[in-house]
Amino acid sequence: MSFYENTLKNMQKAAKIMNLDPEALEVLSKPQKTLIVSLPVRMDDGTLKVFEGFRVQHSELRGPFKGGIRYLAEVDLDEIKALATEMSFKCAVVGIPYGGGKGGVKCNAKELSQGELERVTRKYVQAIYQIIGPEHDISAPDMYTNGQIMAWFMDEYSRLVNKYQPGVVTGKPIEVGGSLGRNTATAQGGTYVLQEYMKLHDMKPESTKVIVQGFGNAGSFAAEILHGLGFTVMGLSDSKAGVYNENGLDPAGVMEHKKKTGSVSGFSGATSVTNAELLEKPCDVLVLAAMENQVNDKNMMNIKAKVILELANGPTTAEADEYLSGQGVVVIPDILANAGGVTVSYFEWLQNQQSYYWPLEEIQTKLKRVMVESSQRVLDIQKEHHCTMRQAAYISAFDRMAKALKLRGSGANLLCKVYNH
Repeated sequence: MSFYENTLKNMQKAAKIMNLDPEALEVLSKPQKTLIVSLPVRMDDGTLKVFEGFRVQHSELRGPFKGGIRYLAEVDLDEIKALATEMSFKCAVVGIPYGGGKGGVKCNAKELSQGELERVTRKYVQAIYQIIGPEHDISAPDMYTNGQIMAWFMDEYSRLVNKYQPGVVTGKPIEVGGSLGRNTATAQGGTYVLQEYMKLHDMKPESTKVIVQGFGNAGSFAAEILHGLGFTVMGLSDSKAGVYNENGLDPAGVMEHKKKTGSVSGFSGATSVTNAELLEKPCDVLVLAAMENQVNDKNMMNIKAKVILELANGPTTAEADEYLSGQGVVVIPDILANAGGVTVSYFEWLQNQQSYYWPLEEIQTKLKRVMVESSQRVLDIQKEHHCTMRQAAYISAFDRMAKALKLRGSGANLLCKVYNH
């Protein structure tokens, strides 16, 4: 099952539980717009290379399209459609006024020079700029894109429209309109969600053992935050390898080792393991912060975690999710758990619109309120419908999107009849 098919299956399960009207489900199962572009770029050696780029706009029912851009050799349209769809649900779960979008360029960012990355980015903006904008479609960093790439993106868009437009992207450096707290937002938001679940089930940080798969932006900050709160972080991994110590690791020390060597592998005081082996180690909480489809039909029966926190997009397949739920494993879904990133992106966009910037304490307070209230809403729906947290999160999002669909009505070429709840 592809990532997009997996997303649709999750939607269908929730729609059935809440008795969503089939026509509403049909509307929300299809992106509003899909764009594929060719990007001819002059490389450093003088050769011309043509890259393929994508931008998918899923739904603007509740506001402008919003979603990141990834530079990845394996990226394809199916993946971008899935991510755009999930973004609509993610924004609706946390109640921010956006719809889902997603973009990508098929390239290996690690093999490109800074100059080549800049030229790819500017060419991509030139190809899509007519369908994006601060009040229509706002981009952000994703896999192998960063603040520098967002600065180039914003600069090129501003040049094309002849007006300074910092709000066309979020995740920018502070110096060009970025927001404090954006780098840690996904991890911090996920931590707030996990803490709400733990309060309900009387779990204490000091007696909770954690494994984090993925040691990029989200995973590394999650490990540091959880370690600082008293959790025992037993295992960490990046794309190359993993390290494990049942007595606990110091994430900051592991990060220093990675900066020096390029990988977590070989960190002293830990046993080297493969990524696959790390996923199957016993723990209380398994944090998935790498890529989609990491827990699947091939390894689901070997997962020994009690709780899975999805900081990556789509890391658990529908089949694995169903199996694990049957085994009593709680999966805190991506559309809730990793929504801290888009929430603080929304805060950045608001600050850009106002040309007024908030202190970090205000960002953290606002983020915590959004994540706690959203978690409580999902947990209440789960209790009401006797369903999984993933199904409850989709129901929460469907409820908000379906109401918007009904209220906007046929004048916006939308369905009037929505759902029976």
